[in-house]
Amino acid sequence: MRRSAFRRSRGDGPFRFASTGAGIVLLAIMAAIGVFLVVKAVPALQANTSRFLTELTWQPNATAPVFGIASLAFGTVLSSLLALLIATPVAVGVALFISHYAPRRLASVLGYVVDLLAAVPSVVYGLWGVTFLVPFMLGPSKFLNDYLGWIPLFGGDTVVGKSMLTASLVLAIMILPIIAAISREVFLQAPKMQEEAALALGATRWEMIRMSVLPFGRPGVISAAMLGLGRAMGETIAVALIFPATFKISFQILGPYGNSIAANIANGFGEATEVGRGALIASGLVLFLITLLVNMAARFVIARRKEYARAAA
Repeated sequence: MRRSAFRRSRGDGPFRFASTGAGIVLLAIMAAIGVFLVVKAVPALQANTSRFLTELTWQPNATAPVFGIASLAFGTVLSSLLALLIATPVAVGVALFISHYAPRRLASVLGYVVDLLAAVPSVVYGLWGVTFLVPFMLGPSKFLNDYLGWIPLFGGDTVVGKSMLTASLVLAIMILPIIAAISREVFLQAPKMQEEAALALGATRWEMIRMSVLPFGRPGVISAAMLGLGRAMGETIAVALIFPATFKISFQILGPYGNSIAANIANGFGEATEVGRGALIASGLVLFLITLLVNMAARFVIARRKEYARAAA
């Protein structure tokens, strides 16, 4: 026992040092990225002739540069939130079916397929969205506009295939495998004794899931959703192929409106001047800060449920 305790104590030091060093390196990398973005963005912000946070126009390559992040940040947040609202319920349902309903052989096959979908490159989703989903969405979009046009999201006089709704659907399909895979693993870790106790007391399978599995897995689902939201906000090629690339704030998700920070960077970096590149880097800094705030908010929500905090760790 003394020898075993000595080995553990001798191994704890290097492991603690390595884990602490890894955390410090990660923080240093994030700080370096932030400093780089700030340094590169400051000259362009100084040359800007308008207010960066509220201006809708994006003309950083003009003789008198005029650019702002308002419409881009709005499109980024709106499309990502719509994608999250669409993907999360479906992903949770898929995860529950794989973990608690499907037979073992079918569950293993479906789990493999979900993991495989999570590894598909985003450009593939973008090409699929342009060639198939954009023409297909004309019919459903007209239906929503005709019968639900009194709702601001589905209103407007113009309905197109390349819209905020189509881009959000592509983002939802992209992040769905990530949320489903993580949620599935969290649901599989639910305490079996609690599940068996609920069933023994006469609960149905759904009542057992509602009382035992979902409360245990809620922090993990929130973490998975925030991870999917981060990918949706930072997605570039898929949305660059679908977004109409307009600079306007509009809640009409069926019309020719919408753009995002990442898509604008992909579309404009090749032809940008020095000030234009600085403006794009400044928009990247805003996206960096938005992502940090979203993750901080997610950690705050999880930390409030202390009884499940260990499950989310």
